[in-house]
Amino acid sequence: MTSHISHTSVDCRDAYALSRFWGAVLGYDGMPGEPDEPGDEECLLVSPDGAIRLLFIEVPESKSTKNRVHLDLEPVDGTREEEIERLLGLGATLLADRRRPDGGWATLADPEGNEFCVLRTRAEREATGGL
Repeated sequence: MTSHISHTSVDCRDAYALSRFWGAVLGYDGMPGEPDEPGDEECLLVSPDGAIRLLFIEVPESKSTKNRVHLDLEPVDGTREEEIERLLGLGATLLADRRRPDGGWATLADPEGNEFCVLRTRAEREATGGL
């Protein structure tokens, strides 16, 4: 017997705003027929193929320590550098820069401080090896 992940939940202060940020980052949209609106306490995003779901749930407390689980993003269009610039433009902040010409990553935070990393694309890795 096994289980599968139904969705990944993210506690947050503003479910609508954070879901809009992550929707723009990942190209995900709300669940059809269930419009998410400002003030909603829960907002669900679904990947275009329906395989991945992220649920943003409002909680009263703010984030206080480093995430124990985080997302590692691999850009689909463009390079790692272009993706980092795009994400900064969406409202992310750079926390740690571990980029190297032959690998590495950048650690960013979403508008509520949740950490995530941006890796190189598959093509960038194949060109030089490494991460």
